Amino acid sequence: MAQVLPTGLPSTRGRRARAVAFRVLMLGALAFVVGPALWLVVGVVGRALPGWRWNVLTTLSQGTSGGLANAVVGTLVLMAGVLILAGTTGVLTGIYLSEFAQGGRGVTVVRVAIDVLAGFPSIVLGYVGYVALCVGLGWGFSLLPALMILSFMVVPYIAKATEAALHQVPTSYREGAEALGMPGGHALRRVVVRTALPGIVTGLLIALSIAGGETAPLLYTAGVTNNLPTWSLLHHPIAYLTYYVWTDWNQPTAAAHVVSYDASLILVVMVLAMLVVARLIVSRTQRHAESAT
Repeated sequence: MAQVLPTGLPSTRGRRARAVAFRVLMLGALAFVVGPALWLVVGVVGRALPGWRWNVLTTLSQGTSGGLANAVVGTLVLMAGVLILAGTTGVLTGIYLSEFAQGGRGVTVVRVAIDVLAGFPSIVLGYVGYVALCVGLGWGFSLLPALMILSFMVVPYIAKATEAALHQVPTSYREGAEALGMPGGHALRRVVVRTALPGIVTGLLIALSIAGGETAPLLYTAGVTNNLPTWSLLHHPIAYLTYYVWTDWNQPTAAAHVVSYDASLILVVMVLAMLVVARLIVSRTQRHAESAT
């Protein structure tokens, strides 16, 4: 038993021991999460850099060789489309559930639908998109079916992240805005949403990372092509980086493996670039918000 002082408080030595133990557990949990991510990044960079050539960013693919310009542009187009479709839908859904929903059967249905959609395997959604959109509606392998399926996949993450971030905004912020006579919509935009912006951006980053790293649903909806994306939403396949990561790694030639490593490295750089840009935007927005208050 820990030594107890006359005042009834644990000894300083016992408190220090528990503090050290808790710190060790925290560092262990951090290493458990960060360690595999660093191992993955180092492995990708270490394998891709020896065979890296800059013209891979400007040369079109030639099957298991050539460049990845079509896949890079196609991935950026897919991520931009998901940001518009899923980002708008998810953020508005999260705002509704946090700020306007008053309970009832309709809200319950929305929450259940979000939970069910979040639990669907991506390949199942891809197959549904292929049967319903590509074949059923006759759209073929194209951009719009791919955007719709990817958006269905990531909307739950954005909605939940937005709702959780808004719930963390202190009630006093809303009461202060109301006391100052701010209209409800203005207070929501200028005070509540801006305060919750870091959490919302985190949800968007997770969604974009998932969309950029998916393969199975895109095989069923986007198809693949060696050409750059067109402005057409239908009847034109679109290339994406994960196809070359998955396909070329299974090829027997060294040239195909180099393409797979290059595609993996580009994906890692894209995700890191999104993280840096998002943090800069959040930091700048929060700084302006503090100066305004």
